[in-house]
Amino acid sequence: MSDDLGFTCSCCGEHHAEIPMGYSTMAPDVWDPGFETDADSMLSSDQCIIKGQHFFVRGLIEIPVIGSEDVFSWGVWVSLSRDNFARALEVWNMEGRETEKPYFGWLSTELALYSSSTINLKTNAHTQPVGKRPLIELEPTDHPLAVEQRTGITRDRVREIAMTVLHPA
Repeated sequence: MSDDLGFTCSCCGEHHAEIPMGYSTMAPDVWDPGFETDADSMLSSDQCIIKGQHFFVRGLIEIPVIGSEDVFSWGVWVSLSRDNFARALEVWNMEGRETEKPYFGWLSTELALYSSSTINLKTNAHTQPVGKRPLIELEPTDHPLAVEQRTGITRDRVREIAMTVLHPA
């Protein structure tokens, strides 16, 4: 991480020596703690099933930081079809799984700091080597998140995201 990413927060007035280069959610937005007792539902750090009908994997939307080698990432959940989820589980611990074709999915994480909802943006989940989460590629639309993924973000935008996430309204 670059040394010059520290910032003085305009919300709390404190100086933060480093800025987080990513944020993540623990579950898809549709997950409810009540599902924990449902025999057809499960939530792990990387997979989720709701009522045996909805299937999700956790992945990363990576966004290049302009003018540096840094990458900012959003840890998000995407829904997959039953067949694609079954295939993802089949190869989950298999060496060479990164040769799998991407799995189509729908973004299932609301990133509230974007002016338009991020729920149900079209995605492709690209399987990575064992031990790494899938890379999530957004459909190249004019949604601000998709634009950022394609074109990158500035260090100022990374700071803005940090202030918004660290001090929600």
